[in-house]
Amino acid sequence: MRLIIKNGRVIDPAVKQDSLADILIQDGKIVKVMQGMEEAADCQIDARGCFVMPGFIDLHVHLRDPGFERKETVATGAAAAARGGFTTIVAMPNTKPVVDNADVVSYVHNKAKSVTKVNVLQAGAITRKMEGTQLSDIEKMVQAGSPAISEDGKSVMNSYVLQEAMKIAQKLDIPVLSHCEDKDLVNGGVVNADDNAKKRELPGITNSVENVIAMRDVQLAMETGAKLHLCHCSTKESVDIVRMAKEMGKTIVTAEVCPHHFTLTSDDMVPGDTNYKMNPPLRTREDVLALRQGLKEDIMDVIATDHAPHTRDEKNDSMLRAPFGIVGLETAAALTYTELVLSGCLTPMQMAEKMSYNPAKVLGIDKGSLQPGKPADIVIFDPEKTYRIDASLFASKSRNTPFQGREVTGAVRMTIAGGEIIYQAE
Repeated sequence: MRLIIKNGRVIDPAVKQDSLADILIQDGKIVKVMQGMEEAADCQIDARGCFVMPGFIDLHVHLRDPGFERKETVATGAAAAARGGFTTIVAMPNTKPVVDNADVVSYVHNKAKSVTKVNVLQAGAITRKMEGTQLSDIEKMVQAGSPAISEDGKSVMNSYVLQEAMKIAQKLDIPVLSHCEDKDLVNGGVVNADDNAKKRELPGITNSVENVIAMRDVQLAMETGAKLHLCHCSTKESVDIVRMAKEMGKTIVTAEVCPHHFTLTSDDMVPGDTNYKMNPPLRTREDVLALRQGLKEDIMDVIATDHAPHTRDEKNDSMLRAPFGIVGLETAAALTYTELVLSGCLTPMQMAEKMSYNPAKVLGIDKGSLQPGKPADIVIFDPEKTYRIDASLFASKSRNTPFQGREVTGAVRMTIAGGEIIYQAE
């Protein structure tokens, strides 16, 4: 099948292209990129007025499958990804059973291939059952297709165990996706430790909960030579830690920021609304400004969602008991464009870098570019469309978002994966 995308503003971070051009696609690959193309095709797509970017890549998604399919499945999570412009997603291993062996990796990959064209990559757990004591069989999981290891949802508190895992990751040339949370310092906290927590008489989570582990993991990565990627950074100190690590240059350290952390502060929380309960928590205005500056200066490399679906019943509880997490696949692009691009913090090129090109580099996969010969994973994004977020329209099985009703600008018009249209806005 031959497709032509006509008249779009092609934004390709791989070669710094930002210009009007047409794209010819055949047999799942990009064949040609040029202006004024005259080619016969089975399908012609008019992208006039839209950005045409490499398909987004999310390094941080919870699909809840296997074991928690009441929250999300591979199929519904992938459908949410497609609706959000994501053509590749990395699933976290905190499922039931935990993804700590090659069989569970294969289960997720095989299921994904049977239900979606979205490229679903399953990260392997660092330790068995994510208990933090014995290493998983990392090499076999990588052989089964795991692109990375992670203990997301908790930190490996035993530094020696993590160090050994990093040595293996270095030999296998895969990144370690680090959830930075000192579980002892959390001490029952549920929201950011600030005046808002005091007013509501809720136990707080300090910045040091994140910062202590971030600094430790950077140090271990420098000693082992492992590639380290810091997940869902939320504090101003995390930006400083990443900057310091990059300046020292002893290993590859990258970092991600989630849309909720660069958009909302703890002041925005609605009392009693557990859709504002996430881990790490919403921080202060000072932290948000530091995260935005870190993204602007390219200290923070990636925008990821930490898509964390929960059922309505689970979230319909107190702030003390409800689970942490919000869904994010279907709101990330609009929030990034509205909050960062329209504000002048990022350019459209940087948006494409942080949502596609840089995540591909972290994983070491041949994606994130629109050059001829590359996989035809493409998102067509309308930068003019203004609307209010409506969770009832989500493809995700869950609706736990603090952004319900929020006005945003920018919408995914079409998602193409492997040369096939997998989502098209009505």
